[in-house]
Amino acid sequence: MSPSAPSVTATAFGPRLVEERGELSAAVTEALRSGRPPTYDPKALLGADPTGEDLQLALYLLYELHYRGFEGVDDAREWDPDLLRLRQALEGRFLHALRAELSRGPTSVEAAFAPLLAEPVDTSGSLSHYLETEGERWQLREYAALRSLYHLKEADPHLWVVPRLTGRAKAAMVAVEYDEFGAGRADRVHAELFARLMADLDLDTTYGRYLDRAPAPLLATVNLMSLFGLHRALRGALVGHFACVEVTSSPGSRRMAKAMRRCAAGPAAEHFYAEHVEADAVHEQVVRREVIGGLLADEPSLEADVAFGCAATVFLEDRLTAHIRQAWNQGRSALRTPLPEP
Repeated sequence: MSPSAPSVTATAFGPRLVEERGELSAAVTEALRSGRPPTYDPKALLGADPTGEDLQLALYLLYELHYRGFEGVDDAREWDPDLLRLRQALEGRFLHALRAELSRGPTSVEAAFAPLLAEPVDTSGSLSHYLETEGERWQLREYAALRSLYHLKEADPHLWVVPRLTGRAKAAMVAVEYDEFGAGRADRVHAELFARLMADLDLDTTYGRYLDRAPAPLLATVNLMSLFGLHRALRGALVGHFACVEVTSSPGSRRMAKAMRRCAAGPAAEHFYAEHVEADAVHEQVVRREVIGGLLADEPSLEADVAFGCAATVFLEDRLTAHIRQAWNQGRSALRTPLPEP
């Protein structure tokens, strides 16, 4: 398939609800299916692992109401007060756990981003380095299936910050997002490019198709964007997250393009990452100088939040990488259930 082929992206309808992974996610799925308020034991919330399967799936399902919703679920449930009350409690557990984990993390932009601006000497923990040199096609397929929960709505969560910015920061953020959404061309939207990558790898391009297979470490990385994006109070953290993604994207994408080429994944698969090598190298400079610089010129008190957003992103991405590498090193799937053979 050529990079300019027509879109193969997901349906315009919401995805189907998936099976629960514990009491909290069961409460959410039952509430969405029945139209009734969620019912659960408060002890389940207090005892849930804030980065575990049950809480992260419950949070993902509630966040997804703000994106495409779910098949058969009333769109009005997006602002259902009972669901929002539960979401607030789940968010509180998740955010508190992140702040506790990063209590000694960086509080300045320089301290947060300096380690990301140089290639590490030890690459043993890098997933893109591994895929570039040793990865197999089945591992590229798993990686794409996992990342589809983010890339099929790439840049959407970051748009929420635009009305919360002013001046330089707003203008620069919109300029970068314009590129992410194809610079006015539907066939160049990055989510569409990723759908074509998935097609090259014989994956289903339906939006949300692999949610049931995605483990908690992956859900947490996607939930982080929604958490930051949906709260004006966390606008600095969202800018930090966005900047972290842009700063680390170009070198990682270069390695992933090589991995796709080495494994003969297909032209669209290689093109997706090749596109990000050039685009994100430019975006990095704009985001660091204009988005962060503009935001902190207007609101210098948000610097610690920007640093936290970056540090939280790195922390959760490292957890995901560790999960994937451990599974692959043991010769098993990194997904909850393996993909069928193409």
